[in-house]
Amino acid sequence: MNVINLGVSTEHFRRAIYPILYMSGKNFLYVSSILCLVFLSTSISLASPKDEVHTSKLHSFRLNTIAEGLAHPWSLAFLPDGKSILVTEREGRLRIIRNGRLLPKPIANTPDVFANGQGGLFDVILDPDYAKNKQIYLSYAKQDRTGAAGTEIMRAKLSGFELLFPRVIFKARPKLRSSHHFGGRMGFDTRKNLYLTTGDRGNRTSAQDSGNHLGSVIRISKNDGSPAPKNPFLSDTSGKFAPEVFSFGHRNPQGLAFEPGSSRLWVHEHGPKGGDELNLIQPGKNYGWPVLSFGRNYDGSIFTTRTTAPGMEPPVFQWTPSIAPSGMVFYEGKAFPKWKGHLFVGALKFRQIQRLEIKDGKLVGQEILLKDFGERIRDLRLGPDGMLYLLTDSDNGKLLRLEPVAQDSPDS
Repeated sequence: MNVINLGVSTEHFRRAIYPILYMSGKNFLYVSSILCLVFLSTSISLASPKDEVHTSKLHSFRLNTIAEGLAHPWSLAFLPDGKSILVTEREGRLRIIRNGRLLPKPIANTPDVFANGQGGLFDVILDPDYAKNKQIYLSYAKQDRTGAAGTEIMRAKLSGFELLFPRVIFKARPKLRSSHHFGGRMGFDTRKNLYLTTGDRGNRTSAQDSGNHLGSVIRISKNDGSPAPKNPFLSDTSGKFAPEVFSFGHRNPQGLAFEPGSSRLWVHEHGPKGGDELNLIQPGKNYGWPVLSFGRNYDGSIFTTRTTAPGMEPPVFQWTPSIAPSGMVFYEGKAFPKWKGHLFVGALKFRQIQRLEIKDGKLVGQEILLKDFGERIRDLRLGPDGMLYLLTDSDNGKLLRLEPVAQDSPDS
């Protein structure tokens, strides 16, 4: 028998039916007969949407909604108290979800952001020494007095519902009068160096100019934003290379993850019409945009036919058509043991999750999860409980958790 899941909770059903029974009085038999006919004809399931089981090649899972009511959330970070989650909203608010409840009061003293086009408040990450210093980092788009905007990083101490001693430690230069391609994803390596992705700001030629910060992966000190030790262009005296640049030739990178058990840094970036890329980042390398691309202009015209060139790094993998990749994380938890070491990438355009198997720097397997999810996925994170968490990008954005389901036995 086919079951139609209308997403009706038991509580909603009770509220709907009790008044009918009350008003019917002695006509209970009549009402009961109607209800029986309804159940027999439609086979309504009173299960909530989170009871739906999603299957994959390796694991089955459910999606549980932890919180909703977020306005275009962009990123999240788990606080070590085990019950609180920081979430950025693109318009500039930093929110707290505590014990599964979105608190109404936003955190004070967040930076004023340029929330226009693709600009806004982006990533939030904790200092590697957060237990001692309570420092967090925010990346965001900031506009200057001339109307030009660029990506910045602010460092501050989190105290209750307030950021104390805020300090801007990095400003990508130059700022441009554009609302496109800010990048904005951050991460720390094992040596506590801070990484930031920056987009080309819609100006393609800027990505090949290694003397600026645009279209790059930046590596800096977490304390003051100075170039990190051993940066590839740190000793350059020609002025052709910015000392903060770790790699360049990127279009709009918005995913960054370090591979567990290695120092490999993976970054994905948005292509134009086709040609989203997954890149294995090496210090000082040029990743080719816009000289190399698998994509086309949005009107379908061709701007390059080259996908390889001497001195430029091709992608490890590319998506055509574009999926508009978002958050990215390697799975290291215990809840889904067969996923261990796999790379998970969210998709804004295709509204799905892609599971990628990486071996020795190469893609060896791929699977699409949540094909019929229907919501833009903005970020993916691994929780301290070993579960995968995702943020949906909408006016009523949600924080959801992937929870394991026991596999069917072979004899079932």
